Amino acid sequence: MRRAAALAFAAFAALAPFAASASASFQELLTRPRPVPDAHIAYGKDALQYGDLYLPKGGGQHPVIVLIHGGCWLGALPGPELMDPMVDPLRARGFAVWNIEYRRIGQSGGGYPGTFQDTAAAIDELRTIAPARHLDLDHVVLAGHSAGGHLAAWAAARPRIAKTSVLYSKAPLAIRGVVSPSGILDLEFYRATGPSACGGPATIDALVGRRADPYADTSPARLLPAGMPETILSGGGDRIVPASFAHDYAKRATAAGDRMEDIELPGAGHFDMIDPLSPAWPAIEAAIEKAAK
Repeated sequence: MRRAAALAFAAFAALAPFAASASASFQELLTRPRPVPDAHIAYGKDALQYGDLYLPKGGGQHPVIVLIHGGCWLGALPGPELMDPMVDPLRARGFAVWNIEYRRIGQSGGGYPGTFQDTAAAIDELRTIAPARHLDLDHVVLAGHSAGGHLAAWAAARPRIAKTSVLYSKAPLAIRGVVSPSGILDLEFYRATGPSACGGPATIDALVGRRADPYADTSPARLLPAGMPETILSGGGDRIVPASFAHDYAKRATAAGDRMEDIELPGAGHFDMIDPLSPAWPAIEAAIEKAAK
């Protein structure tokens, strides 16, 4: 898996200049000033089981945006810091922002089931921290990018997971909606036909585990209908998660009865979708605000 991770990093970096317009690369995003969290909170005992909480100014109850970073589910790639540029614009809109980390492939406990269990635990941790931080749990939106878009859609669909699965949760936190910029929403389809930027089939296999039916409890496409509004935004210039994957998923979700918005942003690249300086950002921000209402 180390070789796959190294190849994924090389491919990810090589595609970055072609996958964005305002953002030269994900490396450029990482050079931006980082916001200071109001609280750094552990949701488990492992050092990687934490989230950074950012609070808006003003009183009252704060709607919550859970940011779930991408990076191909690989520990060798950057983590929550990829989402940091989104924090201040969202705080300025009155949102509390919960930017989470989780164990990933190549890290102890990452892959199946740890990556999924960590994502679920981080979201459910909001119940514990909400009272002291004045968080409005009736307005929680999951916003995940790329691999994080997969985890956001998966987390929203947790009520659909079979009770026999180790990933089953008896009472997952209710979610208002999902916003998935460049999300990988059908793991089987992406494994079979997706670009090699994330390491190809080996990465998906490491994520879902080798089991009789590894996608039944891990792929959002297999958990339809999720039963909540979802907005998928794709970049027309995205070579890591081409827009065709979003369109296919949206058709299937709509046919299953879910309320879907499938938005393609012409010319936008993969990292434009998390860059507040890009022309794509107003559409991303508008989708998040709409989902939180």
